[in-house]
Amino acid sequence: MSPADRVGPADHIPVMAREVVDALQPRDGGRYVDGTFGGGGYSSAMLDRADCRVIAIDRDPDAIAAGQALAARYAPRLRLIEGRFGDMADLLSAEGVEDVDGVALDLGVSSMQFDQADRGFSFRNSGPLDMRMARSGMSAADLVNDSEESELADIIWRYGEERKNRRVAHAIVEQRKHKRIETTGELASIVRRAVGPQAKDDSDPATRTFQALRIAVNDELGELERGLAAAEQVLATGGRLAVVSFHSLEDRAVKEFVRARAGRVPGPSRHAPPLAAENVTTLRDLTRKPVLPSPAEVVANPRARSACLRVAEKVAQEPTGGRA
Repeated sequence: MSPADRVGPADHIPVMAREVVDALQPRDGGRYVDGTFGGGGYSSAMLDRADCRVIAIDRDPDAIAAGQALAARYAPRLRLIEGRFGDMADLLSAEGVEDVDGVALDLGVSSMQFDQADRGFSFRNSGPLDMRMARSGMSAADLVNDSEESELADIIWRYGEERKNRRVAHAIVEQRKHKRIETTGELASIVRRAVGPQAKDDSDPATRTFQALRIAVNDELGELERGLAAAEQVLATGGRLAVVSFHSLEDRAVKEFVRARAGRVPGPSRHAPPLAAENVTTLRDLTRKPVLPSPAEVVANPRARSACLRVAEKVAQEPTGGRA
């Protein structure tokens, strides 16, 4: 089965698409970046809203292959590029694009990736323990089977905030002494036994560990740091950045980045690369509190329940006057 057969825009329900497009305010003649193309939900919504152009980026070759039909439908207004959104400045430069009027980022794993058992993102249907968004580099199986116990415990805590991280790491190491862990089903069973029942949490006990491994395999927080800095660089004055995140680590990184760029903290956070110059404002924070999905959307699309949207606008650089 080809990637285009397995994945397609029709399978994808974009989270808070209306809110994202409302925030970006696409206009006729404008140029926008969909940094996480996935099933093309945001790209389609922007192109339907205005007679604009969208440059869509995705590191997943399957998403790019599946998106060709959509690109043909909107030709020549939609351009698909295989790559990482953290490299958007270089990718746009290669296209002869100096700046854009808006950037949309939908963080984390896409619905299509999650639903394909052979991609190894989900424990609901057992498949190869992979989790690579780009289908290259170190897999989750490599990480689980080759890392030291202390390194595994650190990853599971740092990126999954799993309180029983040491117990989970120890259980993994004990199991792999007998047999290499190759499938999501095997790993999920190990984690569930180590964590035990979740009396006050309706999520699967394996959820946090799987999240942690996925983030580590794909360097998602590092990519987010690079992507936020790149978006700031490519946005024209008045252009907007809209970021949808799905867990606290992502949302915190976005919030701290925007606050630093808006001059609302003494200096850049650990998630934000250094400012071009000290005490210079480059962004205006348009969402002091994140926008949440409507109850109706959560009912229609349960994956939206943990989503939140933050929006910022590029401003002409100006001194903050030492404001904290």
